[in-house]
Amino acid sequence: MQELNGKVAIVTGASIGIGKGITEAFSNEGAKVVLAARSKQKLDDVANHLRAEGRTVLSVPTDVSHEAEVKALFKKTMQEFGRLDILVNNAGIFHQASLEEMPLELWQRTIDVDLTGPFLCTREAIKIMKPQGGGRIINIGSISAQMPRPNAAAYSCAKIALVALTKTTALEGRDFGILASCIHPGNVNTEQMTETPNEPMMGIDAVVKAVMTMATLPANVNMFEAIVLPATQAYLGRG
Repeated sequence: MQELNGKVAIVTGASIGIGKGITEAFSNEGAKVVLAARSKQKLDDVANHLRAEGRTVLSVPTDVSHEAEVKALFKKTMQEFGRLDILVNNAGIFHQASLEEMPLELWQRTIDVDLTGPFLCTREAIKIMKPQGGGRIINIGSISAQMPRPNAAAYSCAKIALVALTKTTALEGRDFGILASCIHPGNVNTEQMTETPNEPMMGIDAVVKAVMTMATLPANVNMFEAIVLPATQAYLGRG
């Protein structure tokens, strides 16, 4: 039996990497998936592949840092499917720069995508999930929320704040059946992971399996937080 049969999910950053993997896994488990990312071409490539396999998907080009585009994403989801059961806030960016050399534009863009984007999507999801009686919101964080690296202040600050957003969502959603979770991956072998080529890596499938566990728990159970990382990756006391 498909574990997400009949569910409707939105996955941001769905065109590549972890988001693409989550989209494929959700679709394989019977969910109707709405794919959101900035690149229309990459979104269409993923969506067309899934449609060819008989999956039900909708692709909506979206920059999650733009309020109007986020509102349009959720409006189109409701027009197409009439409900929303799962939101995965996965879209994110990462750039390296020391504090004294970081341009304000780089700081602001990282915060806009990695924190404001999840806020905007969460806000719209709650508006749908409250009247329908519940849903799940899963945020893709990072171990940088617990153990920041040098030269990654904007990313680390955004991911630390994402934990606070997750907790607030869980608190405000608790009486309405809305569950919020945050998963913190370590190094994942994706197209974007170029800054740490000599460190231990894990496959996208490891993160996807953890997200799937969160997504398929009974409606009265929540896995609030999880850390998933390569067994040999430095974490405690890392530099």
